Amino acid sequence: MRDHGRLTDWWRGRRWADDRGDASIQMAIVYPFVLLAAIAVIQASMWYYARQIALTAAREGVTAARAYQAGPADGTARARQVLGRTAGDSLRSVSVSASSDGERVRVQVRGVAQSLLPGVPGLTITQSASGPAERWVEP
Repeated sequence: MRDHGRLTDWWRGRRWADDRGDASIQMAIVYPFVLLAAIAVIQASMWYYARQIALTAAREGVTAARAYQAGPADGTARARQVLGRTAGDSLRSVSVSASSDGERVRVQVRGVAQSLLPGVPGLTITQSASGPAERWVEP
């Protein structure tokens, strides 16, 4: 009976010895996917934030450009002012354009969202807003 106990002890010891390193191998397989998912979530958040900055600048530009006796240049100036305050490094290579046909004003903001990975170009973002121009109309 005692020999059976030794055999069981040997088997238990052998089994635990064979399991050594399994956690390390599992982490080596799983960790890159976890890291990739975390980077993807952060990059998507940075892209979304840059889009919101561009949209806010375009909306502010339209608000300024559609005011009575204002023009597209006023909208461009206001959009650039908003970008100067809020964009920081989140939105790079920014260009602002505004146009008006006399009845509607449109402001477009283009830029590149910052990339989390060095050497990888960011995503191009284009946001625009438009609205009716305020004007005096004879009754």
